[in-house]
Amino acid sequence: MKILLSGGCKSGKSYHAQRLAKAQARQGGALYYVATMKSADGEDDERIARHRREREGWGFVTVERPADIGGILESCDPGGSFLLDSLTALLANEMFPRQGFVDHGAAATIIAGLTRVLKEADDVVLVSDFIYSDAAFYDPLTEAYRKSLAEIDRAAAELCGAVLEAAFGSIIAHKGKAAYEAIL
Repeated sequence: MKILLSGGCKSGKSYHAQRLAKAQARQGGALYYVATMKSADGEDDERIARHRREREGWGFVTVERPADIGGILESCDPGGSFLLDSLTALLANEMFPRQGFVDHGAAATIIAGLTRVLKEADDVVLVSDFIYSDAAFYDPLTEAYRKSLAEIDRAAAELCGAVLEAAFGSIIAHKGKAAYEAIL
């Protein structure tokens, strides 16, 4: 099954995504944690360390993949269970690959790679950040980033059998509720 799980900061989405990926893993099958975040500072280092601690003992093989998400299938068994955390970081890496450069085609690149992964891999859990609900006005570049993430999330939602939202420690199923509940 393919699942998109979105939510706000510190909503519990990463932990819940780990539970889902582990529940989907077949006996003896590979369990991959696809890490997309590139650390930019101490706060990022701590978040990465916290996520690693949270995964200890779960059986995940961590695969660092900050870009070119479609290429993940060349080094991993598509019959395994994948947890990709997160689309938000993946977009940042692809859209801003180096200082002073912006790739406005990053969303299309990611959607193409995700489409490949979602069609070829058996079980995938995608994590994304819900960054759309505030009423603030942002500069054009930030708005372009938010729009690109929305495009990626919409494409993923179409391809996934379940679309979930983590909010205040609860999970809301927007699509595929019965299939999602059957996993747990």
